[in-house]
Amino acid sequence: MNDEAALKEQIILALKGVYDPEIPVDVYELGLIYDIKIFPVNNVYILMTLTSPSCPSAGSIPGEIEEKVRSVPGVNDVSVELTFDPPYSTELMSEVAKLELGFM
Repeated sequence: MNDEAALKEQIILALKGVYDPEIPVDVYELGLIYDIKIFPVNNVYILMTLTSPSCPSAGSIPGEIEEKVRSVPGVNDVSVELTFDPPYSTELMSEVAKLELGFM
């Protein structure tokens, strides 16, 4: 595994430590993370969404994601961008999340 793949795995593990307070499933399994890019010097870009634009946690989740990813050894800088395009749907959930929430 190259360094970038290993770092991405660590970033995903960090993301799995962030939960939507209303749902007992982490943001990664929920499908809220649309993209993770690692640029030179280990600058990390995360494109994410929320379950809805009016999500009460809209203010805290991106900051928590930034904090968790920044704590991964080797990460230099973190940029989290919030988008609602495409809008979130339960289709984005992993099978783990669907099972946990009774969608399967």
